[in-house]
Amino acid sequence: MTLDATFWVTISFFIFLGILIYLKIPQKIKGFLEQNISNIKDQITEAEKLKEDAKNILAEHERKISNSKSEVKEMINQANEEAEKNVIKTNEMFHNFMENRKKSAEERIRQLKNQAEKDIKNASVKIAIESVEKLIKNSLDKSKLDKIYSSSIEETKLALKKKSS
Repeated sequence: MTLDATFWVTISFFIFLGILIYLKIPQKIKGFLEQNISNIKDQITEAEKLKEDAKNILAEHERKISNSKSEVKEMINQANEEAEKNVIKTNEMFHNFMENRKKSAEERIRQLKNQAEKDIKNASVKIAIESVEKLIKNSLDKSKLDKIYSSSIEETKLALKKKSS
């Protein structure tokens, strides 16, 4: 029987398989593959945990943004209300100030009017006294007295006109 090359290839293949089994190479490959599978599963689990954490952080940040938006709206509303109150308060203060100025001006006008009346009365009394003095000095004659009286009346009228204008 002739041994051909296929026979020796078959024998060397079985020897190779025997060596592999003797050295426990398939078990080592299996262990290595299982370890790789285990590492990959751990990485997938870790990735899922990270994904959940990221979702939680995202939800928390979205909640914070939502809260911030509502706080900003509330702050804007409060600022608007305060601004309106300040405008109303300023408006009231302005009206009160103008009312006080008006009352002050009316009081000043009343005082000036009273002073003018006093000045006119004083001037008319002074003129009357001067007229009486002239009458007394010149009271000898009734015709002179009538002339002095009419001239005093004219002087009084002129003096009153000058004081009033």
